[in-house]
Amino acid sequence: MNMQGLSAGPMIVKKEKGDILVTGSSRGIGRAIALAAAREGYGVVVHCKDSVEKARVVCEEIKDAGGRARLLQFDVSHRAKCQEAIAADIAENDAYYGVVCNAGITADNPFPAISDDEWDGVINTNLNSFYNVLKPVVMPMIRARRGGRIIAITSVSGIIGNRGQVNYSAAKGGVIAACKALALELAKRQITVNCVAPGLIETDMVAGAPVAEIIKAIPLQRVGKAEEVAGLVSYLLSDSAAYITRQVISINGGII
Repeated sequence: MNMQGLSAGPMIVKKEKGDILVTGSSRGIGRAIALAAAREGYGVVVHCKDSVEKARVVCEEIKDAGGRARLLQFDVSHRAKCQEAIAADIAENDAYYGVVCNAGITADNPFPAISDDEWDGVINTNLNSFYNVLKPVVMPMIRARRGGRIIAITSVSGIIGNRGQVNYSAAKGGVIAACKALALELAKRQITVNCVAPGLIETDMVAGAPVAEIIKAIPLQRVGKAEEVAGLVSYLLSDSAAYITRQVISINGGII
């Protein structure tokens, strides 16, 4: 499988819109989402934990095409630092129009072999980050009185479970439930909350996975592309998706 940098094609930036925070957007699906959002005219807050140089490259790619981007660095699993960084960015640049909660990790193992660190790390990064990131974001979005979009990148594992991923399935399933509840609370504010649940997508996160075996179970008989996930996210960010909320939309080649 080709794990090289994503090719997003020529950047044609549309009319300027509000800012979108995309967590974990220095590479993979997050990077594809950031580039797609920029093409649609959104200002993009490119986030990373450690990959600062890669995040800078994404920002420069957006800016070179006439878009707007800035870099924000923090650990989504570290509540205080995460919320401090986001609150400071909002204070300086105004409320976000949207957030794409994409940052995540895996630590796969059969359940009896999962260590405390593997459980806690996956839960903290994939589930607790939902609270850590969105808590300082939501009230400014509400006060802005312009609606908004919240999208969580979950997984088919959070819908049907997956062998060797009890921790990951628990985290992603928890995010799905949280999104459904938050969607109810924010609907009257015209802020939609949805989940995008990818199946097997070609990123470095699946390196080492038994891809050939998994493909046999996928009706479309191939791995998905990060740009395909980004296209779905772009639609959910758009005005055309204003009547879609509290949904889990899976992009998985028909595996479920």
